[in-house]
Amino acid sequence: MKKLLTSLCVLSLVLAGCSQNANEDVESDRETLRVGMECNYAPFNWTDAEANDTNVPLSSGGYCDGYDVAIAKRIAESLDMNLEVVKMEWDSLTKSINSNMIDLIIAGMTDTPKRREAIDFTDPYYESDMTIIVRSDSQYANATSLEDFSGATIAGQMGTLYDTVIDQIPNVNHATAMENYPLLVQALLSGVVDGVTAETPVGQGNVAANGDALTLVEFEDGKGFDVDLTDTSVSIGIAKNSELFEDVQNALASITQEERDQMMKDAASRQPANEE
Repeated sequence: MKKLLTSLCVLSLVLAGCSQNANEDVESDRETLRVGMECNYAPFNWTDAEANDTNVPLSSGGYCDGYDVAIAKRIAESLDMNLEVVKMEWDSLTKSINSNMIDLIIAGMTDTPKRREAIDFTDPYYESDMTIIVRSDSQYANATSLEDFSGATIAGQMGTLYDTVIDQIPNVNHATAMENYPLLVQALLSGVVDGVTAETPVGQGNVAANGDALTLVEFEDGKGFDVDLTDTSVSIGIAKNSELFEDVQNALASITQEERDQMMKDAASRQPANEE
């Protein structure tokens, strides 16, 4: 009887091992979808030090999480591909697509005519409004229009619409653009600038992460930035004439608006208080 039990145990271990190996073989046979993002633009994407149920490992160390990661997971799943998130600087994203270092850009990037000269874009996967983050104790905390920011020093992220739209503010002191939002928020908190432009979820996330120190100025129609010049929707970037384009577009279309809203809500609720 003891020999029979031993044999059954050995057989179970062998079968389990075979099953595990089979699963590993299936995963290894699948192609990898390489998705580029900053991992420094919460709640769209950020870096974690430790693994959890929602983030993915980075080859450079650490983990990446956020709304963009959730979207990337769904796209990879629909394409039956393994997901690899590649962390890189904002200015390197388009170059990396064209040098075949990554397959997609899912990084809160807006489709613009200039960018379309280099890459293609899918339909938008998220849309929001343009806001300004200010210190809660500043004279701009109760602003309701762009005119209220006349004379203010405002900064935006380098190489984005959030920098170029600043000139819509009358008599603005357009501060030098910065590489990422942690630097922008640091400049705001230290008093180097009076405000930082941001789309709604990014603004809300940074306000929530800094307690009562910051507040978000949102504008009514006609009192904020010109929507004809400011498109705050974001799309997936992909190489021109890519064979993946139609499949990615279809995969994106399969994610309902309700699912997208919930994914953003979940990402905003778990983003870290301080990005790395």
